[in-house]
Amino acid sequence: MHPELYALHLAHIDCDAFYASVEKRDNPALADKPVIIGGGKRGVVSTACYIARIHGVRSAMPMFKALEACPHAVVIKPDMEKYVRVGREVRQMMQALTPLVEPISIDEAFLDLSGTQRLHGMPPALVLARFARQVEKEIGITVSVGLSYCKFLAKVASDFNKPRGFSVIGEAEAVAFLAGQPVTLIWGVGKAFAAVLERDGVRTIGQLQRMERADLMRRYGSMGDRLYHLSRGEDERAVHVERGAKSVSAETTFNEDLSSAADLVPILRALSEKVSARLKKSGIAGRTVVLKLKTQDFKLRTRNRQLADPTRLADRIFATGRELLARETDGTRYRLIGIGVSDLTDDGRADPPDLVDAQAGKRAKAEGAMDVLRGKFGRAAVETGYTFGKGRNAHPPEEVDD
Repeated sequence: MHPELYALHLAHIDCDAFYASVEKRDNPALADKPVIIGGGKRGVVSTACYIARIHGVRSAMPMFKALEACPHAVVIKPDMEKYVRVGREVRQMMQALTPLVEPISIDEAFLDLSGTQRLHGMPPALVLARFARQVEKEIGITVSVGLSYCKFLAKVASDFNKPRGFSVIGEAEAVAFLAGQPVTLIWGVGKAFAAVLERDGVRTIGQLQRMERADLMRRYGSMGDRLYHLSRGEDERAVHVERGAKSVSAETTFNEDLSSAADLVPILRALSEKVSARLKKSGIAGRTVVLKLKTQDFKLRTRNRQLADPTRLADRIFATGRELLARETDGTRYRLIGIGVSDLTDDGRADPPDLVDAQAGKRAKAEGAMDVLRGKFGRAAVETGYTFGKGRNAHPPEEVDD
């Protein structure tokens, strides 16, 4: 029970250890075993079930550290196609509750159920409880629900009692509840910014509540304004309906660290073709090419370049990525490489004739012919000189649709 239970309408729903839960659903023999989803010994942990988490395994942890913490864990490579399919099933069930569903990732979303009580014949709290039970019964995984009056606190509430949690934060209790929480509870306060606040003597949200808005903004700029409002439970952001992908990319983790262009370029070409195929299939194009590299000590490098026109061609994605990569092949050893495009739009104005590069049109036609052959006989039917017999020192590319 909660004094505001039937007055609250804004929810955050988060699937519990999503990837691992789907794998356990599909293989009951894994039910009581620690399960880690990730890319083998050279990769990182995508997610871990709650049994594995008891042993200290966490998302984004290097796999070798995860296996040191939990050597008896069952490691499963991600099956993104399956996870996307299950995620869509959950999403469709959310959209049956309200048209105001804002996905945050494949397995979580905000919902605004204001005005739906007459439709469902019950308040949002009861609708959400029945939804959680329905997901467990029909899809075979569990979710946690956070219910509040604003997005910030709904998200906080959904993390309280995972798995199978249902937590509520009301408006009357918000300020008092937040006062004792660490500043890292606030969106945007990661380790680096928390260290800045620590140097200034600020460790709890209650300390922020006692500071003036002008002082916070003078110290921390626009982030100071966010600290002022969220520390007081003030969040006026509305739930927006589903948005399209922000970017399309593919990346891969190497079996051994690589440093030379001779090793990296063929892999970059293969990833560029993967991204291009997804763009063409979806009828979209992107104007900004983004190169992603992760060093052997897990430091991330991203480089990007905006094109004059949107592209969906592997040739242009690869050529731009190769130029960006040339500046990074300075002897640094890398464990991961990725390529993608952002600033997405429909492909109606993509790849106009290039008046500077006379050969671009011929390469585009050749790529189109390759696409036709691959559509009939599979991707291995045609390979370029870059990829033929090369780029084997990597895991299969992992696609990302942000």
